[in-house]
Formats: sequence, structure tokens, C-alpha cells
Amino acid sequence: MDLSSLVVKLLAKHSITISTAESCTGGLVAKYITDISGASSVFWGGVVSYDNSVKMNVLGVDGDTLCQFGAVSSQVAEQMATGVARLCKTDIGVSTTGIAGPSGGTPEKPVGTVYIGIFIKGKAHSKRLCIDPSLTRDEIRHESVNNLLSYIIDKINENY
Repeated sequence: MDLSSLVVKLLAKHSITISTAESCTGGLVAKYITDISGASSVFWGGVVSYDNSVKMNVLGVDGDTLCQFGAVSSQVAEQMATGVARLCKTDIGVSTTGIAGPSGGTPEKPVGTVYIGIFIKGKAHSKRLCIDPSLTRDEIRHESVNNLLSYIIDKINENY
């Protein structure tokens, strides 16, 4: 069973819902989930928040957090996940924010730096991914989604 199918199966088994807030993955997380038959019973919706104004005005990410830590940070990933769960009124909110390249990297945050976030059971969590920067932009984005799907599975299993 692929990761998307397992996520949908676990969500349905526990009668819990999910929503997505995506930056660097541009809607791929939502696509992976909605590619699975039956996803409509567990997936409410998503926001592609590529620009910081959308992160702030739609998802409620704090402007000071963006200034202090940058859009590519654990703090922003957690606020995005929390914001989308509240916006869509879902049990779980997940997020991605990162640098898919081939440009945009810095010494502190090189290409392939991605933060994934999840809001579950009233608490936000995040994880930093260091994906091989020699991969293509598309490969980095798909690798980010697969890592997030695994993270969702782990967090559901820990919390339900």
C-alpha cells in the first residue's frame, strides 16, 4: 500500500479529518491525498500559501515570526499547520515550507531545506528535512511530500 493510501485509510479508520497548507510543494500534498478514492470523507481542503501575505492573511502566521525566523522555519511550518486546521475546521492540519531550488538557497538554508509541520490533538510539531540538493526541483518537491505522508502516519499512530 502506498503512503497516500495508508494516510487516507488511517484517517478514515479513526474518523479524523485533514487539511493542507503548502508553500514549496504547491498543492502536491493535496493532490497525493485526493488521488485516493474515498479521500473526500477525510480531506476538507488546502491552501497554497506561496507568498508570505497568504501565510499571514489566510493562515494567520505571525508577521514577527516570519521576520525573525523566515518563511522556511519550524516556527512557520507549525503556524501554517495550526492555521489551516483552524481555517478548515479539521482534526489535523499539515504544512510544507522550503527551498526546492535550483536557486534560493543560502548557507544557513541550502536548496533542499524543507520544514514539514503537523497540528494534531491541539499541538503543533515540525521536522526539518535536508533533501539532497542535487535532486531536481520536482524531485525535491515529491520527496518532501513523501516525507510528510510518513510523518502524518507516524503522528496518527502516536496520537490515536
